[in-house]
Amino acid sequence: MTDLSAFAITKKWPAKNPDILQLYSLPTPNGVKVSILLEELGQPYEVHRVAFDTQDQFSPEFLSLSVNNKIPAILDPHGPGGKPLPLFESGAILVYLAEKAGRFIPADAAGRYEALQWVMFQMGGIGPMFGQLGFFHKFAGKDFEDKRPRDRYVAESTRLLGVLEKHLTGRQWMLGDDYSIADIAIFPWVRNLVGFYGAAELVGFENFPQVKRVLEAFVARPAVAKGLTIPPAPTA
Repeated sequence: MTDLSAFAITKKWPAKNPDILQLYSLPTPNGVKVSILLEELGQPYEVHRVAFDTQDQFSPEFLSLSVNNKIPAILDPHGPGGKPLPLFESGAILVYLAEKAGRFIPADAAGRYEALQWVMFQMGGIGPMFGQLGFFHKFAGKDFEDKRPRDRYVAESTRLLGVLEKHLTGRQWMLGDDYSIADIAIFPWVRNLVGFYGAAELVGFENFPQVKRVLEAFVARPAVAKGLTIPPAPTA
């Protein structure tokens, strides 16, 4: 059995089965990227809830693995060279898991870089812009009298949806016929924008039928439906 005791995070979240991948997460748009991919891969994993309401993300144990205090993070007991690998940043985790499994990322170099560009497009554009729109529309920022910050992120989010709309025209998924980590990176955020953030009307989501089509196909996948609920909410 693999010994993970050298990793401080296991003191707060002990591994019941240290021979399988350990996932530290919440069902946020970034968090579910990893649970969705793991479900798509059918890979065994053990999930640990990093509760924001008790500020678990700032605990010394979590910071020992994710120095930027962000979920998700993983601890793979069977990393490169057979050694345990701690990893944070959802995009990096997607690439690592897909390449390790040889699935959901193209094997050829050109296809691999195409997938990576869309993962980075999500990480650098969609995530930050949709997230800021959520802040100014749903959370504390909604009470600001000056609506220029909100409108700035509405405009940029709408522009990014337009990029997706143009690209998806004539394509089944982001990379064409093949479902990939590009879709797993992007569509949890699209779902959050029009669902949890309630910003569909603000961004004119009805003007993006191709994005809507792919979002519907994405959430209809059984692995996606399951991954979106992981980790589950604690029982009362």
